[in-house]
Amino acid sequence: MSLVRLNIKGISYSQTQNGAYALILNEVDGDRKLPIVIGAFEAQSIAIALEKEIRPPRPLTHDLFKNFADRFDIIVKQVIIHKLVDGVFYSSLICERDKIEEIIDARTSDAIALALRFQAPIFTYKNILDKAGIYLKVNPQKDEEQQDSILLDDLVAEEIESTIQDDLKNKTIAELHSLLEQAVLSEDYELAAKLRDEISKR
Repeated sequence: MSLVRLNIKGISYSQTQNGAYALILNEVDGDRKLPIVIGAFEAQSIAIALEKEIRPPRPLTHDLFKNFADRFDIIVKQVIIHKLVDGVFYSSLICERDKIEEIIDARTSDAIALALRFQAPIFTYKNILDKAGIYLKVNPQKDEEQQDSILLDDLVAEEIESTIQDDLKNKTIAELHSLLEQAVLSEDYELAAKLRDEISKR
């Protein structure tokens, strides 16, 4: 399976789910976007890593991991979003120490927060992008500086939110309960909250 490199396009706040954000990844050689629901802490950590001039007074959890890895000569070489099951993304950190490579399982939000700190590339497989990638309309009147903003504009945020909500509406109750169980097991509590709300509506 061929790998597709991704860049971070931005982060949008969820209008319907308190404390949830959508991280938008953009394929490097294409127009498709990959939206991933993440929590507020991970969104903050990613935003701080993107905004180089912002330095928290004390290290965040991902900064601590980076400092720890640096001390013991561990390098994160790349991140691969390798699996999508029932709406949940699974990722791996490809690490190296003393020329020995190790693969470590990680939540996608944590993996990306670390990739930024190690300046490591982010990849996914083509079949995952084919399945979950979407096209977002960009406002041509916005100048380049605005489009490069970490926080996406309301129009894009609404479209992402609508895409996620529509996907859940097409699921049966049994499928939603199965997704909820998977989300809890993978500690994706933001997705779990969305699934719980959708089940409650039924």
